[in-house]
Amino acid sequence: MIPVTQPFLPPQEEYQKYLAGIWKRNWLTNMGPLASQLELELKDHLKVNHLLFVTNGTVAIQMAIKALDLKGEIITTPFSFVATTSSIVWEGCTPVFVDIDSKSLCIDPTKIETAITEKTTAILATHVYGNPCDVEAIDKIAKKHNLKVIYDAAHAFGVEVNGKSIFEFGDISTCSLHATKLYHSIEGGLLIAKKPDVLKKLATIRNFGIASFDSFSDLGINGKNSEFHAAMGLANLKYINNIHDKRKTLSELYDKKLSTFKYKKPIWHSQSKENYAYYPIILESEEVLLQLKAELERQQIYTRRYFYPSLASALPYLPKLELPVTEDISKRVLCLPFYYDLTPEEIEYIVRIILRFQNN
Repeated sequence: MIPVTQPFLPPQEEYQKYLAGIWKRNWLTNMGPLASQLELELKDHLKVNHLLFVTNGTVAIQMAIKALDLKGEIITTPFSFVATTSSIVWEGCTPVFVDIDSKSLCIDPTKIETAITEKTTAILATHVYGNPCDVEAIDKIAKKHNLKVIYDAAHAFGVEVNGKSIFEFGDISTCSLHATKLYHSIEGGLLIAKKPDVLKKLATIRNFGIASFDSFSDLGINGKNSEFHAAMGLANLKYINNIHDKRKTLSELYDKKLSTFKYKKPIWHSQSKENYAYYPIILESEEVLLQLKAELERQQIYTRRYFYPSLASALPYLPKLELPVTEDISKRVLCLPFYYDLTPEEIEYIVRIILRFQNN
């Protein structure tokens, strides 16, 4: 059986060394020394100035909306994981969907301005599969209309644009460190804020809004993470370059072996390099996708329709809206198995089945 994804795990003895320290200190959570160390090491690795380690990527988005005191309407993408939209609704705001660009699969900046109303307070855009949005165009629109910008960078760990971390764009960027991501802490998330006062507010929100032992300054939540998760993050960070290189090799092997197959891939941002978070393919039709998916599953090879369906037309708590590009792409995109321990031999096997399917 070949799963669609599988977590990277460091050598067990390396993780256990961190656990021994946790047992010795008897400090399990509430931003212990490992969580603080992880924040420092991630700031250095990612070359960012202001970073927080939090519970998960969903809570990170919710905290970002709260810290920026957003109300009313937030323009967002319908081609993302549900947490992008549900976080907006959860925080009492209204998501306004804008269609995506058919090449990058990110929100189409040329369609944002027509969606802006007097109630619009922010743009929340997703770097789809880690592929950067047109951050410069979005920045111009935001400045023109005095809007805040949050980037859901759940997939974008390690991505840069013109040598600058993708997390440095917008007012706040969020990242997921879930076990399925190319870099993970089992469960976890990151918040990166451009301004230090915003980060300070986020740090207070993360700890229930507590300002001191006997006072409160903000409405808060329990957004902290544990020493056990931080330990996994620290152990995995030592291998991140190796993880990236291995996934790059596997991606290039897929590219080579699928050269005669009829499909397309998202076009990556021209001023950025891939982080190889996923291997998505866009097929000719939904019918072809469903047939191929079924054939692969017959051989115990599992894929994922990521993202499907369009959030604009699928969520029961929102009015249904059909956006043509998103509807089309979401029905035709399929993520193939892709993870660190996937072997070249397994890719050869997967591709043989795909090419045989095409030739039948």
